[in-house]
Amino acid sequence: MLTEARRQELSDLLRPVSPPRVLENVYTDDQRERLLDVVRQHGPWKLIIAQHFASAEELIATGSGGVPEGVTPTLDMFLTPTFRGFYANYSALLYPEIHDCFYNATFLELAKSYWGAKYAKPQMMLFNVNGPCGNTDPGHLDSPSFRGIRYENSPTWLCSVMGKSGLFRDYLIKSAQVITWFSHDPSSGFTYWPDGPLKSPQRLMPPVYNRGVVVQNEMLMHRGEANGAPEQQRPAGLDFTTTFSGDPADRDHWLLKTGDRVIARHHTKELRFLVHWTAEVFEDYDELKKNMEGTHNLTHEQAIDMLIADVRSRGIRIETPSDPLHDPQFIRALNSAYDIGAPASYPEGAPVTPIYTHAA
Repeated sequence: MLTEARRQELSDLLRPVSPPRVLENVYTDDQRERLLDVVRQHGPWKLIIAQHFASAEELIATGSGGVPEGVTPTLDMFLTPTFRGFYANYSALLYPEIHDCFYNATFLELAKSYWGAKYAKPQMMLFNVNGPCGNTDPGHLDSPSFRGIRYENSPTWLCSVMGKSGLFRDYLIKSAQVITWFSHDPSSGFTYWPDGPLKSPQRLMPPVYNRGVVVQNEMLMHRGEANGAPEQQRPAGLDFTTTFSGDPADRDHWLLKTGDRVIARHHTKELRFLVHWTAEVFEDYDELKKNMEGTHNLTHEQAIDMLIADVRSRGIRIETPSDPLHDPQFIRALNSAYDIGAPASYPEGAPVTPIYTHAA
């Protein structure tokens, strides 16, 4: 159990370099339609939870807080119909029809200004999409990247725990995101804790249609909010194989399918569609050179050893497993050393959806 002083110390680490900066009218109508057309034409798309996590422990390690006392966590508890796909990765665009959206000069200037940095390069672009959907997430960090240990080559949980620990600041790759929402829901916004999760939250108020933020989401506790009618937020038949795709019979509708069975159908106006653009930024040429040459990189073994040594130095017993990247017990023990629990408070009107205690 962490002391209050230690919880406050860890909370103070989870602060972005600068508060989020709100943007209006981020994309043109033409850009939005081309972004959606990629989703229509290149699906089906898998659930976020199915893509990134092999156990409940891995998922819990990316956030803050866990499950109620006496409850054994399973991934089913956190299953929500939110889907993801990548527009670009490794600084390369995957769909040429949205070239101007990814290689975006305005976004690059926003990223440099946010950090006061001299150089930036686009690194990644993804989308999250759902119809009516609950959100059991109490708050989380996006996966930070470190020199040698990146979101592309490492488990999501490890990057998150490294970020929460504060041990790897010298290796952190500076980044900035332009995150934009397209949602007509009058009650669904974006909650974030710019002064750390034990301080008061702030909220991008709904509706969030073509509104966004410039932000460092890897060091900012945040959460999207539930949207749509509560009775539609977890459709019957939802499981880890459920996919999202455009309705081939009607470009204004979208299908959730489990196997060959359609379990939900939504109009475009019912969607909460998020576009997440990331740039890596570099304070000066020396930092750019260090990041690109890889001469000061971490290995997974070094990172695990540093975490274990830090935990043990605090009088906490932790075993060294044979498979540290995937051992649920080890992940749980490691995360507990840096998990301060759920944020202290949530905005009125933006509660957390209770976790589900059984599969759909």
